[in-house]
Amino acid sequence: MESFLISKSGLKPLPRIYIRPITGLVPRNYFSKPRFLHTSKCFSDLKVTTPLKVASVEEDEEINERMHGINKIGEQEEETIFDPAAPPPFNLADVRATIPQHCWVKDPWKSMSYVVRDVALVLSLAAAVVYVNNWLVWPLYWVAQGTMFWALFVLGHDCGHGSFSNNPKLNSLVGHLLHSFILVPYHGWRISHRIHHQNQGHVENDESWHPLTEKTYMSLDNNELTWRFKFPFPLLVYPFYLWGRSPGKTGSHFDPNSELFVPSERKDVITSSLCWTAMAAILVGLGFTMGPMLLLKLYGVPYWEWSYIRGGLTTLDRDYGWMNNIHHDIGTHVIHHLFPQIPHYHLIEATKAAKPVLGKYYREPERSGPIPFYLIGVFIRSLKEDHYVSDTGDVVYYKTDPNIFKSA
Repeated sequence: MESFLISKSGLKPLPRIYIRPITGLVPRNYFSKPRFLHTSKCFSDLKVTTPLKVASVEEDEEINERMHGINKIGEQEEETIFDPAAPPPFNLADVRATIPQHCWVKDPWKSMSYVVRDVALVLSLAAAVVYVNNWLVWPLYWVAQGTMFWALFVLGHDCGHGSFSNNPKLNSLVGHLLHSFILVPYHGWRISHRIHHQNQGHVENDESWHPLTEKTYMSLDNNELTWRFKFPFPLLVYPFYLWGRSPGKTGSHFDPNSELFVPSERKDVITSSLCWTAMAAILVGLGFTMGPMLLLKLYGVPYWEWSYIRGGLTTLDRDYGWMNNIHHDIGTHVIHHLFPQIPHYHLIEATKAAKPVLGKYYREPERSGPIPFYLIGVFIRSLKEDHYVSDTGDVVYYKTDPNIFKSA
């Protein structure tokens, strides 16, 4: 059965509730049940012991005050009670209409300027650390260069969405250069990422964020559980995902005959796999030229750094502190998922414009300091709580296995 995965941020207000005036003891669950005031009820249904009379001015004001207070309670309840499983009260066209027209314009020169900036920073960082060559500096370099590798990925990601420019050949050229450098098969990833966007939150069809069903989760042995849920091992799995996809799925981003691709896409996949192979060969040659240890320090460690950040923390809007600009504002992920054709340099403005329509459906990101240390806690909490989803149901939620690892 097709199922959709709903996170805690999925919220929808219920219809306005008008609550009857009550006196005496109130049942504990009274306000948890919708109670609608039917104004068309006939007077013949009323049972009274005194004649009907017109209320005095004072009585009318008192009744109005009481009703105003009760309606305020109903409005407060409306603001706090939502149905996360129901469709939102707006459609995609409503959100699209709020975004200024210039946010849809793709400027290839502006996009290329970001490529030049990022490549210059990558080369400068590598040259500087080799010149200093101090073990106190290397850890700082690894974090900084891993951050820049992610920036290169985001620009290649824009090429894959077509938001880099309106020229498919330029998008393909730049995407191959950037993604091959960080050992990502451009077309293989581009196609699987398109599937992810088309099926986000779908338990069976989502590609990048494929949750484990309860049946699959229960079939995992301790080694598989460790690699998926034990810190820091999940930080290392992105390259393995490219080779073998998520648990329960078959195929590879490198295999043109994989079920990921249709026959017309096989040439593209072969091209990207050849580019990836060429980059791998260059790295092997550099290993012989400069030595494997220097290559590991210059390239290997930053590579693992970037795959952690890219692979684990981009499902909601996130604040990355001073890295927001370096990472091309990819933290504005909600609007990006709704409209991936918007260039990254317009995402902040588009998000601000769409917020009034999204309302409670938009979850404000936690504000970060200059360095987003809070994301470490978010990541670890997800490992502890988000283990699997039910095998049945049209709308499912992550569940926690309290006994995970205890048998080991």
